[in-house]
Amino acid sequence: MKTPRVGMDNRRHTPTFDSGPGDAYRLDRKLADPATCPKCKATYLAGRWTWEKAPPQAAQAECPACRRIVDDYPGGWLTLKGAFFAEHRTEILARVVARETHEKAEHPLQRIIAFDERGPAETVITTTDPHLARNIAEALKSAFKGAVALDFSPGENRVRATWER
Repeated sequence: MKTPRVGMDNRRHTPTFDSGPGDAYRLDRKLADPATCPKCKATYLAGRWTWEKAPPQAAQAECPACRRIVDDYPGGWLTLKGAFFAEHRTEILARVVARETHEKAEHPLQRIIAFDERGPAETVITTTDPHLARNIAEALKSAFKGAVALDFSPGENRVRATWER
């Protein structure tokens, strides 16, 4: 049984996440290879999900990201708040979408589930993967300054991130 690893990634100085036994969306077995997700068309090849086109004989298997979206079971929450966010909302949300597009191109399981507008100075974004929530928060800090706070549950492979300025 794999134990969760929680540590520091020296390149980013932020916690790293590994799926632990508490991650309900982690596969307990390998899928038939190749397989394709009927919803998003991601392809499972050689043990990982990619955007490569699936061969005609590929089995059908819903990917973990699509399962999380259907179940509305986020792997990450990112809260954006503050007066600066309210003033620059459009620009900041455009940066969020651009970062998700960049990450999703390489990692098909990293997607935004929803945007929850909680007023002019606060929005909560849910993601399918804890790494995406953390990476977006760090990208916003790099681009706009501000502060990032991370609260993660290692046994559940979930993170709550906050970016505020």
